[in-house]
Amino acid sequence: MTEPTISQLQPMPDDWQRALAVVAHPDDLEYGCAAAIAAWTDAGREVSYVLATRGEAGIDTVAPARCGPLREREQRASAAVVGVSEVAFLDHADGVIEYGPALRRDIAAAIRRHRPELVVTLNHRDTWGGSAWNTPDHVAVGRATLDAAGDAGNRWIFPELTEQGLEPWDGVRWVAVAGSDAPTHAVDATAGLERAVRSLLEHRTYIEALTDEDPETYARTLLTSFAEEAGKRFGNRPAVAFELFPR
Repeated sequence: MTEPTISQLQPMPDDWQRALAVVAHPDDLEYGCAAAIAAWTDAGREVSYVLATRGEAGIDTVAPARCGPLREREQRASAAVVGVSEVAFLDHADGVIEYGPALRRDIAAAIRRHRPELVVTLNHRDTWGGSAWNTPDHVAVGRATLDAAGDAGNRWIFPELTEQGLEPWDGVRWVAVAGSDAPTHAVDATAGLERAVRSLLEHRTYIEALTDEDPETYARTLLTSFAEEAGKRFGNRPAVAFELFPR
């Protein structure tokens, strides 16, 4: 019986200068995407982060009032490892983010402010791998980010943003979704993988609450396995995979 052909991932576009990554929680970008971000910043590109929440409901043993500031600090340190200095928080409530105009407006405002050519977000579909249920926060933020990429360029949607001095930005050329079940493109993770591990390790409080495994062993094993799996469709090079939506 003939083995099925595995479709190959295409290289991500590289003719851009500014990217904005929009996700729900601290650590979302570090679970598999940070190696690509390290490669981009190494190449002199500008990457900024926007997080919908501070992850305050993410650790069962730490009350939200203490958890939010702690996870914010860890996220800023994590971003710095891969060359990202600008990290903003939208202050939606962790665990109960609502998809709708308010979220779209906040993300559209961030896009107008940063004026990226590439927007990055996380899996917006109901499941991971077709079986593990995704969280409502990821679904809401991913969908809202895809929509806000268009909202940002339309002056008649959220006209209050123009009144606030945020002129429309119709320059988003792609939205790249990490963690997708249907990836189309990839970034070589070889050079950035070690920093991706260190970036995830900055979320030590979260990792230690999540697993009894040694944090470095956990982070290295997980990210290496993700990169190797994506690499099977990218010339057997460690890779970060994305589903790319051109605009």
